[in-house]
Amino acid sequence: MLYHMTRGDKEFKDHETKVKVLKSENYITLAMVDDGAPYLVPLSFAYDEDKDRIYFHMAGKGRKLSVLKKNPNVWGMALQDHGYHTKECSHLYASIMFKGKAVFIEDTDEKKHAFRIMADHLEADLEARERFANNENIPGTVVAYLDLDDWSGKKSEEVTI
Repeated sequence: MLYHMTRGDKEFKDHETKVKVLKSENYITLAMVDDGAPYLVPLSFAYDEDKDRIYFHMAGKGRKLSVLKKNPNVWGMALQDHGYHTKECSHLYASIMFKGKAVFIEDTDEKKHAFRIMADHLEADLEARERFANNENIPGTVVAYLDLDDWSGKKSEEVTI
């Protein structure tokens, strides 16, 4: 069954606003299913606007990797928290909810591209950005991406993105 957004007045559908929210945040939460039970993790990421794709990396072992290999289907969220709206009994925010499928990258050049996107997004310091993007361990690092199959955006009217 398809659902509609209950508060349609808070919904935004334009791609430009989605991009602004994704590019303004340094982490997302990713929900997965582990043997029928929910599993949620925060992780740093970067959004590749040209490919409409979210990149992230992870350790070569651990629960997240194990869960994603069993079931790569995920649900995620990026959230801009603008704080509690005093005396209004509401919270100011902008959020993107999305579903996708985790795809593991094997190609070293594609991994390097992903690391460049992540370095440019996450690192303010140019020297650190170059170190991160050109790390000699990239070929052996587990890197994945999410193509955003479906997404929705919602924000408080008072919030300007």
